[in-house]
Amino acid sequence: MTIRDMLVLLDNGPRGVAGTEKEGASLGPAAGAALDLAKRIGAHVTAVALAVDPIVPGFVVAPLPVEVIEQARTQAIAVAEAAAAAFAAEAKRLEVSHETRVSEILMGGVPEGFAAAARTTDLVVIGQDDPDHPEPMREAMIETALFEGAAPTLLIPYISKGSVAFRRLMIGWDGSQAAAHAVHAAMPILHMAEKIAVVMVARAGSDPGEPGAELATWLARHGLDVDVEQVEAPDIAVADALLDQAADKSFDVLVMGGYGHSRVREFLLGGATRGILASMTLPVLMAH
Repeated sequence: MTIRDMLVLLDNGPRGVAGTEKEGASLGPAAGAALDLAKRIGAHVTAVALAVDPIVPGFVVAPLPVEVIEQARTQAIAVAEAAAAAFAAEAKRLEVSHETRVSEILMGGVPEGFAAAARTTDLVVIGQDDPDHPEPMREAMIETALFEGAAPTLLIPYISKGSVAFRRLMIGWDGSQAAAHAVHAAMPILHMAEKIAVVMVARAGSDPGEPGAELATWLARHGLDVDVEQVEAPDIAVADALLDQAADKSFDVLVMGGYGHSRVREFLLGGATRGILASMTLPVLMAH
């Protein structure tokens, strides 16, 4: 399968990419990465900007004036519309096929519209939340894409400059169904690579041998140049071991499974997935 259709969640904050930065209307790293990739492969991009309606905390005894709530809602819509307009202007400049949507949701609500869109696209692109400029509902949107959508999700670090190289790819492999699903979903991206490494993190009690050999053989049969590497990491988290390996070997993208566990809330990311999302320094392609 080739990537012909992409869905990107826009940033509403002050982050921008070169040539697009305006107060209240800038493109973030995810939008820049989506446009750059779409330009290279001739894909269509649908950009979604969130307008998050405020909710009144339960501990507020006196009701807030209606005009205050309405003003906050109006401002949220205006910010989202500005982000959508900035994206459309940049997409037009780059001659990328595109459309934009403004999705209005309640804080803490379920983004059903975004989930539906993530089921009928080839790739979802979302930016890592910037701790200095946090976006409301960002974690919920990532979880929605991973666990409610059908397409793989490309997560872009907030420190990214907007474009993503796909020359050197690293697969975080543990033989699980989620990891296998991620590799299958990543095949169009893997075929863009010059070098691919299947990396396994060895823990105490890990099975001996090379459990990644069969995956490497299968990928080689698809004409891909693959190495198998095992990282000894008895004392550090899997997420840290993968990110350290990616930095040491200068990989461009990490491919891995996204894990979910018991639903304490609507969704709950697994430990390795959450660790990657918190500390990622390179783009990560995930699928569940």
